[in-house]
Amino acid sequence: MKQPDVDRLKELLNTADKIVIIPHKNPDGDAIGSTLGLYYFLSLIGKESKVMVPNDFPKFLKWIPGAKDILIYEYQTDYCKNLIAAADVIFTLDFNDFSRTGEVCKDLENTKAKFVMIDHHQQPSDYAEITYSDTSMSSTCEMVYTLVDAFGLAEKITPEMATCLYTGILTDTGSFKYRSTTSKTHRAIAQLIDQGAQGTLISQQIYDNNSPSRLKLLGIALNNLVIMPEYRTAFITMSQAELDTHNYAKGDTEGFVNYGLTLEGIIFAVIFIENKEEGIIKISFRSVGDFSVNKFARNHFNGGGHDNAAGGRSELSLEQTVEKFKALLPEYKTDLLA
Repeated sequence: MKQPDVDRLKELLNTADKIVIIPHKNPDGDAIGSTLGLYYFLSLIGKESKVMVPNDFPKFLKWIPGAKDILIYEYQTDYCKNLIAAADVIFTLDFNDFSRTGEVCKDLENTKAKFVMIDHHQQPSDYAEITYSDTSMSSTCEMVYTLVDAFGLAEKITPEMATCLYTGILTDTGSFKYRSTTSKTHRAIAQLIDQGAQGTLISQQIYDNNSPSRLKLLGIALNNLVIMPEYRTAFITMSQAELDTHNYAKGDTEGFVNYGLTLEGIIFAVIFIENKEEGIIKISFRSVGDFSVNKFARNHFNGGGHDNAAGGRSELSLEQTVEKFKALLPEYKTDLLA
């Protein structure tokens, strides 16, 4: 974070009494880790704040320090609306456009609060008083760590804060294997370990707490895997019926899309998940190398994200969405085979 922005943030916080921290809808490990990490940082400098998420988050993240105190907009709507309306400052983390917050969007558009954006996705909107945007960062959690360091407080990080930030970096880097993982990322992780983050225990909490139904659902997903070697592409479909049959819970399909990339020669992996409650097909895109799934998602599936990890959606049926996707691949064959 640049020093002028640090100075402006300090000035903004000096006069802020009511602070709210909000991540995107369907928050993942980086969203939960960064918001709670920022919450603990603000507490460290004597500022009270509230963390509010648009909707509920996966069970495998509910052990994180501070998670039990997170406000959930979809369950506590009136209370959350009042907090947003009365806020002096609102931090938006791990997203860069109000549309990523679902039902919270209108409240954010109507509040008189000043916004601070901390995010690592491409093409940020211009709603914030202070925008800390860096697409080269591995995660929003790494950005929060950098902010804490810019305040000269890295050595004051508490074990709770360290655990939150480590969790988000771990999950958003695919356990440090994505190319967004840099030497700076590892130095941040080293400092977080020194400050009390226990990497082995965090990994166990995130990755080794599967329910039997989730493993059976993974079996269904892998059985549905379609490989298209002529486009170096693999995709998975999950119908609502398949999810219901295996007692789907929020977060159960997290990471399934990455299995496609474990196949030799595959550089583009996709998962299509039917959500009849919302009337959409939720899509996750992953790639390795130079093929930009961010551009692919933005151009064709109302989404976006990073060059190698993006999301999208379709209002067509599951079958129609898959057919649309397959019909697009010839257009990208040169890029996929490069």
